[in-house]
Amino acid sequence: MHLKFIGTGSGKTSLKRNHSSFLISDEGHNLIIDCGDGISRALLKQDINFRSIDSILISHLHADHYSGLASLITQMKLSGREEPLSVYIHSSLCDVIEDFLLRSYLFKTKMNFQLIIIPFEFDVETRVSEHLCLTAKSNSHLNGYKPYDINNVLSFASASFLFSDSKYNVVYSGDIGSVNDLFLFNQKTDFLITEISHISREEILEVYKKIQPDKMILTHIADEIEESLKTFIDSLSSEQKSHIIIAEDGLSLPIHTKYCL
Repeated sequence: MHLKFIGTGSGKTSLKRNHSSFLISDEGHNLIIDCGDGISRALLKQDINFRSIDSILISHLHADHYSGLASLITQMKLSGREEPLSVYIHSSLCDVIEDFLLRSYLFKTKMNFQLIIIPFEFDVETRVSEHLCLTAKSNSHLNGYKPYDINNVLSFASASFLFSDSKYNVVYSGDIGSVNDLFLFNQKTDFLITEISHISREEILEVYKKIQPDKMILTHIADEIEESLKTFIDSLSSEQKSHIIIAEDGLSLPIHTKYCL
C-alpha cells in the first residue's frame, strides 16, 4: 500500500497547497479520496495520469472535498479514457452526485468509459478491489448545519474511513466535528491521517498517545496556521517527531510499520 498526497490545504484556497485529496495505491488499484476545486491541475502537476485512477471516494459534500469531481471526469473524457471509473459516495448522496454530473452535461451514454456510482453504507465493509477494502463511519462534522435545513432536504452524511488490505490499516479522519471523531475505529492503526483545522494542538498529541499509530499525518492545513504548526512539531520530543508529520502536497509514503522519514 502506498500513499501520495495530492492536496493538503484547508477549505480556504491557497497558492501553496491544493484542496484536500490523496491517493491510495494498492496492488495495482489507484483510489483517489476527495477531489475539491483544482484537483485536475493538481494531478497534472504531480504527473499523475488521469487514466491511471481506478476509483474516487467522496467523504462529504463540502466544496473543497467534491467540487472538482465533474472537472476531473471531464478531463478523463477528453484524455480518451476507456477504462471504467467507480465513484464511491454515501447512499444518501448518490442522487445528488448523479444530478451534479448530469447538470455538468456529463451524460453516461456519451462517455467512452463506464461511469459507475457506487453507494457505501456506514459500518459496512466495502470492497474496492481484490486487495483493498474500506469501512466508513459517520462523524459529527456536519451536525452544526442541521438547524439551517428548514425544509429537511439535505443529507448530513460525513464520513471517516478505515482502509485495509491483508497487512495494514490506514484511518482517514475526513473533516471532523470534534476530537471524538478520531476514535471511531478500534482496529490497530498503522497510519492515521487527520485533518487539523477543527482540533487543537493539545488534542493532536493526546490522540497520538492514545492510538499510537506508526505515523500520524496532519493535513487540511490553512496558510495562516502553517508556521505555528511547525513550531508545535519542533517542540515535541524526538520520539514524537519521528511519528507525527506535517503533510505537504506531493508527499509520497509507502506504508509499512518500520517506515521512517
